Amino acid sequence: MASRRAADRLIAAGSVRVNGERPPAEGLLIDPDKDRVTVDGKPVKLATRHRYVMLNKPLGAITTARDEASRTTVLDVIGAEGSLGHRLFPVGRLDADSTGLLLLTDDGDLAYRLTHPRYKIPKEYEVLVAGLPTPSALEALREGVELSDGVTAPAEVERLRATHGDRESGRAELRLVIREGRHRQVRRMLHVVGHKVLGLRRTAFGPLRLGRLKTGGWRLLSDGEVTALRRATGMHIE
Repeated sequence: MASRRAADRLIAAGSVRVNGERPPAEGLLIDPDKDRVTVDGKPVKLATRHRYVMLNKPLGAITTARDEASRTTVLDVIGAEGSLGHRLFPVGRLDADSTGLLLLTDDGDLAYRLTHPRYKIPKEYEVLVAGLPTPSALEALREGVELSDGVTAPAEVERLRATHGDRESGRAELRLVIREGRHRQVRRMLHVVGHKVLGLRRTAFGPLRLGRLKTGGWRLLSDGEVTALRRATGMHIE
């Protein structure tokens, strides 16, 4: 029916009823099989089957369901065919100037676990940086670096390839894996060790791999991939 914030506003406005009664301000637990929930008199029905979409996010697309400035969002990219009547939302974020694997779903329980730091779901990136990182810079990333919001957890990092040139004029492509989700974390980590990010692409999220999915393309996850995601977060497998 609505996002969590919008749902809070609907409840506060008195639009929501549980078995015909207005729920208390402190909240109310319900049994979906027994209790009747309505919004402005219309019954709320649970989705019978969730939808899981993998998108190769293109450059410039905003990772949000709606943008007040009318910029292109990831939901615009997948279109009506991608959402197919489901109220999808992006799991985590990718900056507008980043590309790669983004999961969209209407499965709130799974999305919560995939993004909560407690579950330490790995996210893999290919990063193009200005300059050639030294072994000591790479080791600092592996040990954790100091950011404004604290020291990062150890990252996996390796240099995939580098152009000719010295440390300042060359460019290098890195593979970086983190298990956190701080704001612009990869860019900030590389800035700390002296390198500007020129390109950032997410290639894996937990057990999911981007593979050959073209930029701007999307596909549904297989049942096996959904099971793998649930298993990675410790959720019950039916």
